[in-house]
Amino acid sequence: MPTKLISLFAALLLVAACETTPDESASTSGAGATTSTGSGTSSGGVSSSAVTPESSVADESMMDTPTPGSQEDLVINVGDRVFFGFDKSVITADSEKTLKRQAAWMRKHSSVTITVEGHADERGTRDYNLALGERRATSVKNFLVALGISTDRIATISYGKERPDALGHTEAAWSQNRRGVTMVN
Repeated sequence: MPTKLISLFAALLLVAACETTPDESASTSGAGATTSTGSGTSSGGVSSSAVTPESSVADESMMDTPTPGSQEDLVINVGDRVFFGFDKSVITADSEKTLKRQAAWMRKHSSVTITVEGHADERGTRDYNLALGERRATSVKNFLVALGISTDRIATISYGKERPDALGHTEAAWSQNRRGVTMVN
């Protein structure tokens, strides 16, 4: 009994010893580790008057703007993927619209190179789907080349059924996996 009591008391002492008391001089404004040092600058060397609620809102909105010519820019402003029918590698009317926007975007960002990924749904053998993915990637590339984009700027790769975008064994999932995805290098 006395051993249990001593053990309990020792455990309480350990917990109490680990507890830290809050620093009354620390900032609780949620601005991270920027505390005033008395010289008008934070510990990061930025003027404490430069960090205002208004400037942090402006900084956040600037972070929401993608870098021109980046993958994020392509996804947000143009679209990075086109879809195919079952066992098809023919560009559809909807896909043509997306690829025309991609070609215009690539003309605007003339230094950008891309890789077109060809994908397939889970049905079929691995080898068959790799070949189908290659045909799909090549169809996308050929369409972009026909719109004036240099072949030197476009590489292709097939992932077949190895990288599904949607999981499941339904037509809805399969239709999302039959795709060509344009990736900025």
